[in-house]
Amino acid sequence: MPEWLASVLMRPSNDRVSTGTAIGSTRSTLTGLAASVGTVGLTEAGLRPALLAVVDQHAAAIRDSLDGDRQPLTPAALAGYAEGLRDAAREAGWPPSSGPVDWAEPDWLLTRLLAVCALARSLPTAPLPPAPA
Repeated sequence: MPEWLASVLMRPSNDRVSTGTAIGSTRSTLTGLAASVGTVGLTEAGLRPALLAVVDQHAAAIRDSLDGDRQPLTPAALAGYAEGLRDAAREAGWPPSSGPVDWAEPDWLLTRLLAVCALARSLPTAPLPPAPA
């Protein structure tokens, strides 16, 4: 299993957590996703117009599913969405690709996660309070 997918799929579920833990979990999910998929993927999307177009389509679908036209997207909503993708992929036995990512033809799950990263990047610069010490 590629390291980027393992880091997303192997995290434990956070169904019930305190507010402080939820904020930390949100931050951890989005930071981990950005580190494992977003940074490289969004750079590649900037170099590949076709990939950028597909990521934009996925981002629009995510925004629609989170009712983003009626209420602002939040880091928590995006983190929850990414965790839901992770859980669904794990439950469905999603066959991860092996080896390096082919950014010319990334699979659906990778593209969807990349779209979550793109949406997270578009949020206001300080959407979360500082992490508790």
